[in-house]
Amino acid sequence: MLTKTVSALKADKAKTVDEINKGEGGFLDRDIYPFCFNLSDGKIVAVGSNNAKQFLGTDIRVLKDATGKVYGPELYDGAKEGQTNEVSYMFPRPGSDKTPVTKVSFVTAVVDLGCGVGYYK
Repeated sequence: MLTKTVSALKADKAKTVDEINKGEGGFLDRDIYPFCFNLSDGKIVAVGSNNAKQFLGTDIRVLKDATGKVYGPELYDGAKEGQTNEVSYMFPRPGSDKTPVTKVSFVTAVVDLGCGVGYYK
């Protein structure tokens, strides 16, 4: 999914961000979805899960999980062009159960965005 997101953003950034936010274009597969943020200011601009839409416009660098781990800076710093880096943190799965579980996200940089896709353990 991260490779698909990167390719789509390179082809048409505005369309891809819109599709991610709408959960369209194959950017939502059960509990796997992309998220993207501006590299300039850290603001989250795209999230493929309705459970995380409240983070749109938030500076990713301030995010912390239920255990108090501030993981946002790791996501931000992990977004490097030509690299894929891994960040682990606690986050609820999409759906009605809000119990945080371990999530591992792979992040990279593309155009002027940092983007990630994670899976739940």
